[in-house]
Amino acid sequence: MIVFRDPAEVPAGFGPSVVAIGKFDGVHSGHRAVIDRARVAAMDDGARVVAVTFDRNPLALLRPDRCPEPLVSVDQKIALLAEAGVDAVLVLRFDEELAALAPEEFAQRILVDALHAVCVMVGVDFRFGRGGAGDPAFLTTFGETHGFTVDVVGDVQGGGRRVSSTWVREMLAAGQVEDAARLLGRPHAVRAEVVHGLKRGRELGYPTANLSTDAEGFIPADGVYAGWLIDEGTDAGRVRAATRYPAAISVGTNPTFDDVPQRQVEAYVLDETGLDLYGHTVQVQFTARIRGMVRFEGIEALIERMDADVAEVRAALQPGT
Repeated sequence: MIVFRDPAEVPAGFGPSVVAIGKFDGVHSGHRAVIDRARVAAMDDGARVVAVTFDRNPLALLRPDRCPEPLVSVDQKIALLAEAGVDAVLVLRFDEELAALAPEEFAQRILVDALHAVCVMVGVDFRFGRGGAGDPAFLTTFGETHGFTVDVVGDVQGGGRRVSSTWVREMLAAGQVEDAARLLGRPHAVRAEVVHGLKRGRELGYPTANLSTDAEGFIPADGVYAGWLIDEGTDAGRVRAATRYPAAISVGTNPTFDDVPQRQVEAYVLDETGLDLYGHTVQVQFTARIRGMVRFEGIEALIERMDADVAEVRAALQPGT
């Protein structure tokens, strides 16, 4: 997949393109419905599928007081869009200059001049251009005179509600990772480098991989989870096979000891002794919640509960459970 960080990076003659535009935060099932439709249209037109997205939520600039925490980082989003089957991604820097573009300028520069769009896919609530003046109706009219059609993709519904990044975020904030996975179409994951911690897990018989506090991705509610640790290794510039391990995952501040100032994600890899992950970039995927985070009266009670947690994690990760 090709990644462009500026329209100027798109080579002359690129296209024709079927373009899907959106924030794509989390690349959930609603987003993938748009991308799937774009892939079908691209087959008909002999075109490339291009996702146009932004380096931040536009609200981070326009209304920072209302801007939610992102579900995924830009790098995670790019990887997820690649998995969804797009041929290229154009990541636009959402700054004052882009925010000030009139809808006509945005459509001309991005869709016509850079990408040579033949079809543009947007959601029903899509807005763009200065003051959000551009909408699907405007885009349709503009496309009629500039050589592209517009396909407005309806919402994906579930449980009587529109599938959205907001809904996924609510699920994760409540620790409902299994429900979030249904909306996403995959387990939610955070990604970070493994760093040195207090090594208390090792002292308790459960050595953990501690993720850096600048982890990419929305961190679910405090608690203990079943999931997977995916080791991406240390050579960011070299393609390598990732290794996947079953894991018991803890999120929180270790209230029994009360000496961890920030929320921390740490993962105990089941049945692996001597595994050295320091300095490795890993993904931690959340598949099931075992319990909330509680404070124990003494180490013995904590270890007893950890033994039970690991047994429950092992059962939760068994196929068919």
